[in-house]
Amino acid sequence: MTEETEGIRLQKVLAAAGIASRRASENLIHEGRVEVNGRVVTEQGLRVDPERDTIRVDGSRIPPPRHHKYLVLNKPRGVVSTMEDPEGRPTLSDYLPRTKERLFHVGRLDTDTEGLIILTNDGELAHRLAHPSYEVPKTYLAEVAGSLDNKTLRRLEKGVTLDDGPVRPDKIKLVSRTDRRSLVNITLHEGRNRVVRRLMDAVGHPVDRLARIAIGPIRLGQLPVGETREVTRDELGALLDLVKM
Repeated sequence: MTEETEGIRLQKVLAAAGIASRRASENLIHEGRVEVNGRVVTEQGLRVDPERDTIRVDGSRIPPPRHHKYLVLNKPRGVVSTMEDPEGRPTLSDYLPRTKERLFHVGRLDTDTEGLIILTNDGELAHRLAHPSYEVPKTYLAEVAGSLDNKTLRRLEKGVTLDDGPVRPDKIKLVSRTDRRSLVNITLHEGRNRVVRRLMDAVGHPVDRLARIAIGPIRLGQLPVGETREVTRDELGALLDLVKM
């Protein structure tokens, strides 16, 4: 934390982050609901460095002021996960708002898979999100052929060995099933090529349609296909915690 003579008053930082008005932020501090670098702060007027100090309100991380752009795109099927394509196929850049920043995508989705892609110009965050050591969970909604019975669900929970090694989902949840098709949520923290499709092929229920609906704390929600939105303050704070930034 910075010395008293430096930095910005804590209540001003909270107000600037959109947490509450300055007066209401003072009340939050008074009530012991604000932490700086793991220590509950109750005194008014503490000066902090919002770029370096870790600030939380009611346990939720308040991210530093944004110098980067963070977008969520609901990628349509048939769009390649690149910013440009020599073959002239539709790309991610076709769906981005006009911006002076040069954005790049974090990870990829197969051309025939739709759903959540994060785009940013924050290189360090992108690197950590993509790095296996941080084990960032990703959740998919898969529509598969056939009725997925409880025995197969248990088999998936225990893990399946593919040609490039075993894969064990973090979580499997059956959403619905009929005689002809089933919907299942699958959460994994690895990014092997077409791993969800290969996993379901291995248990005899090939994927007809696949969408990524979450990356860590970021949810696709009701974002329409082909649309973008900004990552929210709460999402960004949780994401920074997840990758230990």
